[in-house]
Amino acid sequence: MILTDTHTHLYLEDFDSDRDALMQQALAQDIQRFFLPNIDTTSVDSLLSLTQKYPANCFAMMGLHPCSVKENYAEELSKINETLNLKRESIYAVGEIGMDLYWDKTFVKEQEITFITQCHWADEMNLPIVIHSRNSTDELIAIIKNQDHLQLKGIFHCFSGNLQQAKEVIDLGFYLGIGGVVTFKNSGLDKVVEQIDLKHLVLETDAPYLAPAPHRGKRNIPEYLKLVAEKIAAIKNITLEDVASVTTENSKKIFGV
Repeated sequence: MILTDTHTHLYLEDFDSDRDALMQQALAQDIQRFFLPNIDTTSVDSLLSLTQKYPANCFAMMGLHPCSVKENYAEELSKINETLNLKRESIYAVGEIGMDLYWDKTFVKEQEITFITQCHWADEMNLPIVIHSRNSTDELIAIIKNQDHLQLKGIFHCFSGNLQQAKEVIDLGFYLGIGGVVTFKNSGLDKVVEQIDLKHLVLETDAPYLAPAPHRGKRNIPEYLKLVAEKIAAIKNITLEDVASVTTENSKKIFGV
């Protein structure tokens, strides 16, 4: 059995004291593939360093996170693009990119420009995109529809929308990234997942954020991916092995590795 975490920030300083131990624990739990989304220019070195240490298990993405889009976004984009081109052979997605209308709406227009710019990179390089869509799922669906001349594919990371939004995302050819939120008592995501075929889903932790129940509010760690997989298995009344098999196969289709 192989489980795949399609979204983890395992390179952040939150894990500096016990990263290797956590990695070994996860590997012992059959969690063998970790896809690392970038945040901004400050996170590039630590991310790439981790992929070099675990080349068989950790895979890099490169992008500018919407929460890092400020006055200097053009400069940040230029540097990220430079790294993306330099390391192209070892980059498996453009991400994480998107819009965040929860924390700060000061740079909404700049977030949109940044997202579209990075969508063009992905199209040119034939890479998937991994989308951050907090409080902005409808807006991003509309933008992608308006960019229908681009060949876009990938994941709506940390999907927590309703069934209609899920269907729209799937109709666009994207997968739903399901993480700890599916275990939250009143999230309603379990009801959505129940009605979506497993072939449209991938697993993620978003570690160190969004730890699943019963660890909600604490640091999320790699081995908690199994709790997400077990919850989906229970919702769908199938085995953990089935969830692992299908979602890992989905991740291979998306990332090509």
